[in-house]
Amino acid sequence: MKIEQTNNEKKGQFTAKEGEQEAGHMTYTWAGPEKFIIDHTEVNLAFSGQGVGKKLVMAAVEFARNENIKIVPVCAFAKAVMLKDKSVHDVLA
Repeated sequence: MKIEQTNNEKKGQFTAKEGEQEAGHMTYTWAGPEKFIIDHTEVNLAFSGQGVGKKLVMAAVEFARNENIKIVPVCAFAKAVMLKDKSVHDVLA
């Protein structure tokens, strides 16, 4: 599974793809230059139960670490994943 990121000055998205098919996506909004808000995560029903949502969250965590920025998880799914996994608390805003 491949995860691609699109990003601009105000918003961005991580998209999970299996071949040419979209498995899921997660959107975020910038909240200043040093943090972004994960506002929505959605997984295609055909990929349900395959950990796609968590892979998207972990891609966001990796991006945040590489850019030395923080994440505000407003999306209920992303928030649950991040609060449960203490290894990602370093990027929580």
